[in-house]
Amino acid sequence: MKKTRLALAIATTAMASTPVLATNGDNLIGLGAQSRALGGTGTAAFFGSENALTNPALLGKSQGTEFAIGGTLFKPNVKATTNVADMTGQGTYFSQTSDNDSNIIPEVSLSTRINENWAFGLGIFGSAGMGVDYRDNAGYDTQDASPGVNGNGSVLFNGYSNLQLMKFAPSISYNSDKFGIGFAPVIQYGALDINYKQFDSNPTSPTFGNVLNRGNGMSSDIGYGYNLGGYFNITSDLTIALAYQSAIDMKYKDQISVASEGFVNPASDFKEAFGDHLEQPAEIKAGVAYTMGSFMLTADAKQIKWGDAKGYKDFNWKDQNVFGVGAKYSGNRFWAGIGYNYGEDPIDKLDGSTSYKAQVTNMFNNHFFPGIVESHFTFGGGYSLTKNLSLDGAVVYAPQVKKTVDTGFLSGSTNPSATTHEVKHSQMGYTLSLRMNF
Repeated sequence: MKKTRLALAIATTAMASTPVLATNGDNLIGLGAQSRALGGTGTAAFFGSENALTNPALLGKSQGTEFAIGGTLFKPNVKATTNVADMTGQGTYFSQTSDNDSNIIPEVSLSTRINENWAFGLGIFGSAGMGVDYRDNAGYDTQDASPGVNGNGSVLFNGYSNLQLMKFAPSISYNSDKFGIGFAPVIQYGALDINYKQFDSNPTSPTFGNVLNRGNGMSSDIGYGYNLGGYFNITSDLTIALAYQSAIDMKYKDQISVASEGFVNPASDFKEAFGDHLEQPAEIKAGVAYTMGSFMLTADAKQIKWGDAKGYKDFNWKDQNVFGVGAKYSGNRFWAGIGYNYGEDPIDKLDGSTSYKAQVTNMFNNHFFPGIVESHFTFGGGYSLTKNLSLDGAVVYAPQVKKTVDTGFLSGSTNPSATTHEVKHSQMGYTLSLRMNF
């Protein structure tokens, strides 16, 4: 139990100040160094204690006790370019690269055998999140947008968003020679902060001509769900598996509602602010792993149910099909692997040619929650430092993608494309993990 308390303390402390902008939507492609090196797979491939959140049934393949602690240095590169923000000289485009460009995501896992057929596990992971930071007026990539120079202090809305998610999952698994099943109740901690500045251009408003701050400080919530999984050994070398992760409802008081109130327009089709629920969606996963001597091939397919999740479906996120493949070679005291992961952009752009609400939705997605990257190229390896101590690492690269939305109605124009908002997004991730076996 001392190990469990230590793991929880480490992960909780690290997540307290960790903004994340993740990959399959706002979910990391994989949890743990081995999974991330092999394209985010792990539904059927056994990677030790780090399987605790991916498929708890696989802990039934563990031997003895394993404790792993590590983290990911996550480096998203997000750049927004727009002329939508209320400012002097609407025809001028301003660009800024988000200052939220380096984040630490913790990972702690434990597995131990109870007897021949039962195993216990624990996973504590920063599992998802997203965020941007455009608050530095001096950091614009094109022109000076300081108050009184080319703008009024609301260029790019001085936008800031920060979603943090951490999961704590004790798990139990049963295994025989041919199959295994596992279950893990999940406790999820989440925190959300959305803040921006907006120029009041309504001449009938008592605050006309002022720059208003939209935001209410960070809100947090705790939600509950479960993971359920199973695997079957068709042969000693071939494993197939299924896993299900339940949706977890979260409500962040006065966050999304307060942020969207700044764009409510009774004269348009957006008469009421969005709600504050932001449910982490359910996931359905299937996987296969095949071993040929020193080589292992693995593949996963999963569907992330963004389209059914409260909050995300209001912002027109759609169900996302994700595919991952990986290959691993294990030698004397080392392993090396490569992989690829693909998940189509889940944020479906609405037709903003006639709808003010559609333009508000598109702009909020683009500016505050641009989880639009699709392809991920991965590689990694590990080395046994001693009989009981191993070091694993992984690198994930997501090449740049771009999305542009019309925002003319938000600028007060009758031309839907009079102003636009563009976001570019690429990512690098570096994972290290120290595994101890007893």
